[in-house]
Amino acid sequence: MIFDNPLKPVQAYNIAKVTGVEAIDRFQLILEIFARRATTTEAKLQIQLARLRYELTHAKEKVRLARKEEQPGFMGLGAYEVDVYYETVKRQIQSIREKLRKIRKKRILHRKRRIELGFSSISLAGYTNAGKSSLFNALTEDAVQVDNALFTTLSTTTRLVRLSNKKFLLTDTVGFIDRLPLTLIEAFRSTLEETIYSDLILLVVDISEPIDIIEKKLSCCLETIERIGASGIPIITALNKIDLLPKIEVQRIMESLKGKIRNPVPISALYRINIDMLKNEMLKKLANYIQASLTIPLTDDSMSFLSWLFNRADVKKLEYKGDVAHVVFEAVPWFAEKVRKLVENEFKGEFEKTLQVKENA
Repeated sequence: MIFDNPLKPVQAYNIAKVTGVEAIDRFQLILEIFARRATTTEAKLQIQLARLRYELTHAKEKVRLARKEEQPGFMGLGAYEVDVYYETVKRQIQSIREKLRKIRKKRILHRKRRIELGFSSISLAGYTNAGKSSLFNALTEDAVQVDNALFTTLSTTTRLVRLSNKKFLLTDTVGFIDRLPLTLIEAFRSTLEETIYSDLILLVVDISEPIDIIEKKLSCCLETIERIGASGIPIITALNKIDLLPKIEVQRIMESLKGKIRNPVPISALYRINIDMLKNEMLKKLANYIQASLTIPLTDDSMSFLSWLFNRADVKKLEYKGDVAHVVFEAVPWFAEKVRKLVENEFKGEFEKTLQVKENA
């Protein structure tokens, strides 16, 4: 028996005693779905952390019930004192947090490494089962797991995508859900952090549902983005699953959502409808590239440098003149600045910023 509102242990016990059926609340249901969907070590640890923090908030009541012999021993402690129970759970929480800290350090190192590569980052966000993973596959031509079920993605997946000869990092993240308990938000914060550090958010919205459901889920997504501190990041709203609706209905829904959504683009991730339109909109939002030119002497080290530059920037022109190489490339400003320092300090070459690049939609 599942209750939408929170249940205290004594309530769950009394209901189960009367009905003969186990009673759980919404939080426990979400936790169970998360547990079944988790595949990575990090996701499993985050779920354990959320479960233990939930246990800790209900410790006194569970101990009282256990003392009355109204429920069996829990967590294999063999003792029912509150302080014993508290200390045991706290030690387990501390152990899991330490493991998550180590994973977080690796994630930070990976993020720094990606920044060094010079790529802007894009995060997919949206309500669970809105079609984020399908859109991820459409944009990357990859094959991450896609399923018509809740929380198919519980950990992040990042891939390199190319838009108009420019490279970006696209990350698929965990789906949002209405009234997601704060404990779970905090447990999955390291996963959601990928959204905080992105340059653009692709907010995926399933518009095949009734308008009131769409508005409710959209509101939930925007509130969650604000709660994790990502509200200042540019957003493109991908109105997904238009293949399930007549064109006139899509237009009606877009009209109803006017003023509530930012930069809407109607798409079908599954059938790749309007994906090019979406890519153009993404390029416009990420159009902070500058064009620069450099001239460096030809050496073994400079040839390696040029190969490195080709892999990380959009090289427009390369000319060899005698014993020097002349290059024109486009990149984000901070990466161009990094190239300038290398050219002037390491190779004693010349560097010049030429113009701000404007994308053609």
